[in-house]
Order: sequence, then C-alpha cells, then structure tokens
Amino acid sequence: MNGKSLNITEEKLNKLKDIIPEAFTENKVDWEKLKASLGDNIEFKNERYVLNWAGKSDSFRILQSPTTATLVPDRNESVDFDSTENIFIEGENLEVLKVLQKSYFGKIKMIYIDPPYNTGNDNFIYPDKFSETKEEYLSRIGDKDESGYMTREGLFRKNSKDSGHYHSNWLSMMYPRLFLARNLLKDDGVIFVSIDDNEVHNLRMIMNEVFGEENFVAQFTIINNLKGRNDKKNVATAHEFLLTYQKSDFSSYGFPLTEEQKKEYKFTDHEGYKYALRDLRKRGRPDKREDRPNMYFPIYFNTNSKRCSLTRISENDIEILPKRGDGSDGRWRWGYDTVKVNLNILEPRFSKAKDRWDIDHKVYLLDIKNPNNEQDYFEDDEIESLNERTSKPKSFLIGGDISTDVGRRNLKEILPEIEFDYPKAVEYLKKIVFYGSKGSDIILDFFAGSATTAHAVMDLNYEDSGSRKYICVQLPEKTDEKSEAFKAGYKTIADIGKERIRRVIKKIKEEQSGKLDLEGKENQDLGFKVFKLQDSNFKIWRSKIENEEQLLEQLQDHLEPLDENAKTEDVLYELLLKSGIPLTAKIEKKNGIFVINENEIALLLEKINEKLIKEVIELKPWKVITLDRLFNNNDQLKTNTALQMKDAEIEFKVV
Repeated sequence: MNGKSLNITEEKLNKLKDIIPEAFTENKVDWEKLKASLGDNIEFKNERYVLNWAGKSDSFRILQSPTTATLVPDRNESVDFDSTENIFIEGENLEVLKVLQKSYFGKIKMIYIDPPYNTGNDNFIYPDKFSETKEEYLSRIGDKDESGYMTREGLFRKNSKDSGHYHSNWLSMMYPRLFLARNLLKDDGVIFVSIDDNEVHNLRMIMNEVFGEENFVAQFTIINNLKGRNDKKNVATAHEFLLTYQKSDFSSYGFPLTEEQKKEYKFTDHEGYKYALRDLRKRGRPDKREDRPNMYFPIYFNTNSKRCSLTRISENDIEILPKRGDGSDGRWRWGYDTVKVNLNILEPRFSKAKDRWDIDHKVYLLDIKNPNNEQDYFEDDEIESLNERTSKPKSFLIGGDISTDVGRRNLKEILPEIEFDYPKAVEYLKKIVFYGSKGSDIILDFFAGSATTAHAVMDLNYEDSGSRKYICVQLPEKTDEKSEAFKAGYKTIADIGKERIRRVIKKIKEEQSGKLDLEGKENQDLGFKVFKLQDSNFKIWRSKIENEEQLLEQLQDHLEPLDENAKTEDVLYELLLKSGIPLTAKIEKKNGIFVINENEIALLLEKINEKLIKEVIELKPWKVITLDRLFNNNDQLKTNTALQMKDAEIEFKVV
C-alpha cells in the first residue's frame, strides 16, 4: 500500500495499454495511433519514414546556437604542457564540441564514446522543458562552480523511466552531440558508440539520420559479461553493442592477430620472414567451375626447377587444376592475372590421400605486398616500417580480456581507491583504437569517464611505437560524498580521469627506465594538456535590451571589451581557437610577440609600439592579431599599423 487514493484515470489508461499497447508512445496516448488501431481511416500527419520525438526541433535550435565559451589552460594539472599533443578538457561536452568546431573541423580520425545507456538510473544533460525559448535555455545552463568554470549542473539530472519524455530526453541529448561530432571527423574517419538494449534501436535510427544509412559499418555484439547480469526478469544479459559508422570513406586496419593466430605462421623463407600457407583453391560456396569459369585454368609445376608457370615448358611440368573435395572441377581464389604476378609465392603439394597435386600460396606475417620475382623481399632500411598482418573482426567480440570485470581490475591496478560501475576494459578499447587509427591520428572521446580511452591509446602507442593523440572530454560531475573516491580527494569524475592518465604515464615511464633498447618508444608522447571550459574572456553583448538606459549602460561597458580579470594566456588560447588553430599549436614568445606555428600567426597581447610593429612585420606571418586596448586610444598608431600590415600583405585584426 502506498497510502494514496485510487487514480481512476491512471487505472483506465493501464487497462487501455493492456488492450492496445501500440497506441502508446512514452507512456502517453498517441491519438492518431489509437484511431488507426480502432479501424478509423485516418491519414497520419506528414506520413513518411522518419525518426521523430518530442523536442527534436528544440535540439536543432540548441545545436545551431553558437557558443561564446572558451577553453582555458590549467598547467598545474597537466604533464609536460608545452610539448605534449594529448588533451584533457574538463567541461560540458556539447559546449566543448561547439568550441572545437573551428579548430578541429575534419581533423579527427576516430571517435569513441560510451554515453549514458538510458537505463532509468542515468544522470545526464538534457533539455526537459520543450516549450522554453533559446534565451531561457542558455540562461538556465549558465551554472558555474566556485572557480567560475561552467559545469552545467543545472541540467545534469536523472532521466527516470517514469518521465513522459524518457526516450525523447535521451535522443535530445544525443542528437546535437553526434551531429557536431560528425563535423570533426576526417572523410576517412570513423565513430564507435557503445550502447545496450535500452536505446540501441533509437541510436541506430539517429545515427542513420546524422551519418547516413549508407555509412553504416557494423553493429558489433560485445559479450563482456559471461556470468550475465540479472537486470531482466527472464534473461541474464551478457552483452552490449558497439555501433560503428564512417564519415564517408573509412577503411579499417583490422584487429591485431592473437598469439594463437600467430602460431599459424610456422614457416620461414630464405630471408627469415615467417609465413603461413593458404589453399589457392576456393573453398565454400560458390566454388564450382561454372560459378566463375574465368578462374578455372591449369597451373604447371616443374619438379626439377621447383617453379610454377601458366604455360607448359617441358615434359617434367605437372598440370595442376582446381579440384573440389569430390573430384569435380572447382576454381582458384585468384584470377589469371593475379596468379601470373604471384607465381613465386605459390607452393605446390602432393596429397597422398587424394592422389593429386594441390597448390598453396604464402601469406606473410608481416603485412607486405607479395613479391613478383626472386629478388630480395626488402631492403635493410625498409624492414623497420613493416607492420604485422591484421585480421578482419567478426561482428561479435568475446573474450575474457574485454569483460567489465577486467575493466574494473584495470582501473584498480592504476587507482586502487576507485570503484567504478562497468568500466570498459583497456584491451577492449585497444582493439577499437587499433581498428580505427594508426600513426599520429587523433582519437576523440567526449564521454571520457575514468579516461579508459586515453589509457588504451598510451598503452597501444607503447606497444606498437605509434604516435596517436587523444582528446578526452569529461563533465566535472560530482562524486558521491559517501564514496571512497570522494574521501580520497576526487571531487569529480574528471578528477579521476586526470589522475588515471598521470598514473598511466608514470607506469609507462617506470617500465621504460633501465631499458637500453626502447625500439622507437623513446619519443612517445607521455604528457597531456588540461583545459577547462569557461565563459569568454571578452564581454558578450546582451541580445535583450529593453530600454535606452540599458543600451547606454552596455555601450559604456563595452568600451573595454576584455574582462578585467582575463589572463594573457587564457586570451591567447581563446583567440587561437576562434582563429581555427588547434590547442596543440607550437607557441613561441619572441620579444613580447606570440608566434604560432613558426610564423603562421603572430599575436600582440601585452603591449604595442612602432618597434614591435616593425619586428612583427619582419617575421612575415600571414595574420597578426592584437588587442584594441593596447593602442590606448592612439588612433594614429592604429591607422598606421593597419596601413603597414596592408603594404606587407599581412591580414591584420584588432579585437
């Protein structure tokens, strides 16, 4: 008993739901569906195949509203700030994605996110007032912490299944973030999104809308809890999903071979390179001669020279044809032209059981182009650049190294004082990072949590001598005051992520120390820059002005557009971001001039005079930015500076 009187309306609705469940959407009656269910001949409004939800138009408005926010550096929380290209951003991810648009548009190779699964117990940011104006929304999300950093805690709330907009809230949260994320991807980029049964159906539709159905790559099923979770009445859930979409032209790098797979490469050629043998005859369906007649032809093997050819040269040549297991005509895997240029890697063998000759071809462990002649496979200085062959993953992943139990142990090994629910395993993330990136690619995770993605990137770089970079974004979500993490000094989830990165860096450095041969690992980037989301350092013009007095007040206030408490370095990074320069730009200070990326841009932020103007022109940057207040109302100096920059063909901007 709950002590409440009978709710007659609720009772009727429950009975109606039992009879006609299809007439309900998010626990509310959809009147058009109800009429259709009762046989009424109605026309649905704007009837077409489309994903729609309560608040979709509002999520569009939120997506399209520009931000004036910026990112400010925190050197004290960083490691090797001036030299590293790894980034951790503390702040609300929608706003951060907007801030990054200009500087990182089309530059990210891979995105991985593990967003809230919408289980009914998740806390996340979503607009729950669908009738509010854009100004009301922006005003409502302007919460700051005690340091003045924007936290968006005014929107960080639980999305209960009792909510009438339960699915809509989640979709309104995800849509603008996915849309902005797509902008950041390179044309050959890829995004991975972890999800479970609660929203996989909606996520698939929203990803189709944002990325295009034609850019769907795979929906991996991840068996990450063999014991099963007793979260459902009739089944113990042992899996979740990984949705994968490309920007437009992605080609995967596969998965690294397991130790078991590597054992297949048990042969060694005369140069010492390992290889396995694969049957050149096509197995499976279709494998009959009539299926691909152009792939049925004889290959001749000379038993004296041990060479293969496509024409009979001597009486000692043995004719080998592709035969199926039952002796009927089959076909080769390769066509005539492909066989012709790869004759030197064919290896005929005689099967006593079948009393016939078959042909294998060599597959090298090192992922190389098959040689076409007898010359050495590689020059000595090329060997270092070779990579091991990879495998094409199946559409489901299973293994002890990707389980959530392993994920908990991974975190405990680095942060023994932390207990996290269902953290991703490092090996699992390493597989994904390997599959989607290589070299110096940038990996973005804007639901970073405990920073498993950063951990995986650093570990993988250490293993394969890669130089991948990561950008992690995490809201400073407060930890439970009763938790061990809070007692240990971690006030926010972002604090946990940053400390994990520091300890992984320390662990790798300890493993490196004392090793004489680091095999190319000595230049690994073991640092990260910390930035925090903050209001602009420049005063923002209020759009709502109700009377002449407010207008005059705002005009007076904007005579000095820069906030009086703004720090020079904070202003520098804001101007770089808004000029489209990445956060990892090379910054040098020469005689009071900030020089970016070796004279790409020069900034004067502390003082300006004729001597400095002459010096900056001699540097020949393509653009110069300075602050208006530095001219101290000297209009003549400002005009002369603009003319000199124009004569030197340098773009000049005063802010």
